Amino acid sequence: MKNPTYVAELQKKLGAPSSETVESLRLLKAFIKLAPDQRTEIVELVERLAQDADDLSLS
Repeated sequence: MKNPTYVAELQKKLGAPSSETVESLRLLKAFIKLAPDQRTEIVELVERLAQDADDLSLS
């Protein structure tokens, strides 16, 4: 997306992304660069953290 006209047209149609959207894309790019076994570890960690947070909110 080096074409400034294309980027400007896209931004005009979609609006500026939120900072959360930009950070999510950065994290996704980093996740994709990981080896498959590292991705699995990350997914398991996030699922475990989400479950722990649910358990705490039910207490």
